[in-house]
Amino acid sequence: MNPFDSASARHPVTRRQLLRGAAAAAAALVLPAPLRACAPARAAGAAAGPLPSPEDRARLEEWVDVLRRERSVAAAEVSVGAAAARVGELAVGTPYEAFTLEAYLRAGGRPSRTEPLTLSLTRFDCVSLVESCLAVARVAMAEGAPTWEAFGREMERMRYRGGARAGYASRLHYFSEWMADGERRGLVRVLGAELGGEADARPLRFMTEHRASYPALADDGVFRAIGEMERSLDAAPRRVVPTARIAAVSDRIRTGDVLAFATSIPGLDVTHSAFAYRDRAGVLRVLHAPLSGGAVEVTRTTLPEYVAAIRRSTGILVARPLPG
Repeated sequence: MNPFDSASARHPVTRRQLLRGAAAAAAALVLPAPLRACAPARAAGAAAGPLPSPEDRARLEEWVDVLRRERSVAAAEVSVGAAAARVGELAVGTPYEAFTLEAYLRAGGRPSRTEPLTLSLTRFDCVSLVESCLAVARVAMAEGAPTWEAFGREMERMRYRGGARAGYASRLHYFSEWMADGERRGLVRVLGAELGGEADARPLRFMTEHRASYPALADDGVFRAIGEMERSLDAAPRRVVPTARIAAVSDRIRTGDVLAFATSIPGLDVTHSAFAYRDRAGVLRVLHAPLSGGAVEVTRTTLPEYVAAIRRSTGILVARPLPG
């Protein structure tokens, strides 16, 4: 989801590429917005629930069954992150697809109206993979048969500010805000401070400074709302674990912790998102949906190596999923 690096996987609008390359890529992660989904045409009715394909529904039922059979979500001390990472393992090989959340705009939808809830378990971008795996894990932890509606509710409360889906501007476009908003609502715990993260107080203005790269911002009201959102984040600097420090804190990062790859690109917080993943030998790697390679994978490189290879990388943001 790294928009700027061929080794990474996430791009711009996003729900999450460097000026086309950046603007496009950055926009993607900046905006987890346009990334998700299976059949863009399904992202219809804003109020109605999403319509899953037979394969989507089958995957939800199968993945929940695997978690429950393996008792991955049975213990009181269960790690939501570890369960989500198990879902990520099951998703390995699933194709990468960007900009699915923007399909309704291309079809003539208005960004000022309630945004359709676009979902998929058969296509992912970097942000939608993280959200979907967490959503499936939480559905598996609940009682009763898994339903697409329950999956949609879990996705909605992660993807939108305060869990309330409204227009385009209600989506958590900057992934650092996705983490901060989730922490306020008990969905994750941000680990930047305890891992020795350094404050990144640069103002986030990538979306408004690259207005032409975001079709929704052609609407003046939406453009103003996004600008207000960006300014509201000025008082909350991100805590970035510097690239050179990652190896020293790796033993404190668990499988299933959510990672965001910070960047020095002006106005942008991160360019990719993923899960931390320890293989059977205990080596810390990255489980993600990369643009490069085109499918969900576990990296061959270690986490420190992966981050060091990302162009303009400054380090990582880390958040630990909670049951919520």
